[in-house]
Amino acid sequence: MSASVSALAPEAIAAPQGFERGSRRAWIAVFGGLIGAFMAILDIQITNASMKEIQGSLGATLEEGSWIATAYLVAEMIAIPLSGWLSKGLSVRRYLLWNSLAFIFASLLCSFAWNLESMIAFRALQGFFGGALIPLAFRLILECLPDNKRAVGMALFGVTATFAPSIGPTLGGWLTEQFSWHYLFYINVPPGLLVMAMLAYGLEKKAIVWDSLRRVDLAGIVTMALGMGCLEVVLEEGNRKDWFGSDLIRNLAIVAAVNLLLFVWVELRSREPLVNLRLLAKRDFAISTLAYFLLGMALFGAIYLIPLYLTQVHDYNPLEIGLVIMWMGFPQLLVLPLVPRLVERFDPRYLAAFGFLMFAISYYMNSHMTADYAGPQMIASQVVRALGQPFVLVPIGILATMHLKPEENASASTVLNVMRNLGGAFGIALVATLTDNLARGHLARIKESLPAVSAQAQDFLLQRAGMLQAAGSDPYTAATQARLLLGKTMTQQAYIQAYNDVFLIMGGALLIAVVAVLSIRKAKPSA
Repeated sequence: MSASVSALAPEAIAAPQGFERGSRRAWIAVFGGLIGAFMAILDIQITNASMKEIQGSLGATLEEGSWIATAYLVAEMIAIPLSGWLSKGLSVRRYLLWNSLAFIFASLLCSFAWNLESMIAFRALQGFFGGALIPLAFRLILECLPDNKRAVGMALFGVTATFAPSIGPTLGGWLTEQFSWHYLFYINVPPGLLVMAMLAYGLEKKAIVWDSLRRVDLAGIVTMALGMGCLEVVLEEGNRKDWFGSDLIRNLAIVAAVNLLLFVWVELRSREPLVNLRLLAKRDFAISTLAYFLLGMALFGAIYLIPLYLTQVHDYNPLEIGLVIMWMGFPQLLVLPLVPRLVERFDPRYLAAFGFLMFAISYYMNSHMTADYAGPQMIASQVVRALGQPFVLVPIGILATMHLKPEENASASTVLNVMRNLGGAFGIALVATLTDNLARGHLARIKESLPAVSAQAQDFLLQRAGMLQAAGSDPYTAATQARLLLGKTMTQQAYIQAYNDVFLIMGGALLIAVVAVLSIRKAKPSA
């Protein structure tokens, strides 16, 4: 089945007055927006590989240090829904320039942080100003490029959304090892200045629309900020704090649920809502948002699971983990240039279904791991995952926006990017909780089966004790150490089985996405 890109967007998206879509200036603006979004998404993951060094420098514990990442994500989640209203009133050009400058300044403040509290505050600022760069990059593609180049723009956006988190741990580990963790933030300055120059040249100057800014949906902003912020904290910190066994998580979950319900009620009643949630009444757009959610869950779930497995089971350091994770990023660069041409020739629904199927297969390939399964053995599944990603993001972006009106672009960009981020947060929370719970169950069963295999266990203890005595330990110490090694081996096997189960569950969940995208209605060719 074929369908041209122009057929996928029968409602032409109006360009700003005096601005020619697809011109050199338009492309420069699009690339500037994409580089800005790449920086913002990269900064979500870039600190993860260096968290120990940052915590040590700031005198923070592991649990306290987790708020460094959580603060960024919470602020980013709040900023994304605000981007439509603020860019409408201030103009896209002015809003992007101000946010880019503030993002650079906040990055520098992070590098100067003197304690944990200052780092959390500066990371929140960085996430808030970086969060606006992501949906507006998507919006620039819709508004600055002609219909027949939209697939190319979506392919480039795919690089920012999937490549940036893939190389984040690698780049972060390398910068910290070669220089210091401060360079994780210094690195934003040169591309940030380049982004400002490209946006200033490429986008049209417009006056501030004070009437639009004064018509603020205050109730929507308050309920959105409380609901989305608390939900993000619940998802990020829930597993570490035993979910609803923690008063903090339970109270935040109640606040999130109440405010999100109020937000939906307020937005559906408002004549000028902060986010036009009525778009979700459009069947194809709603299914596309589900696909975006599942994409975020699959992408960030893998980026969380694989480093955790390599650290816990094989004691990999951050740089070694990064060298494995990068195989999820670089191979897709070979495929991305081909996807726009494939979108012109084949039904985008089938391309998206193929991409999700590749994602599911890559998860299935990781569901049969043993103690000998380490980084080199994971490369094949990483490559399969990388090859599938471009086939998801480009067609889904086109399918989601093919029937939208120009004035719906801002809300559509907001909803899609929020859903991808929520999917990522939900995916990480899900796999973290499943891994811990399943590992405890597997360890209990291994201990129950120990009497049945007591001869093998005794042989293991005698063998290890003999080796330790030969190394110089006394018999009592050797026997104690052998029992500790047996316990460590059982725990390791329990976690390996748990990781296998989680990879299999995630692969099965992605089959839902395959069915979902195939249920989107085929685009009718325009006249």
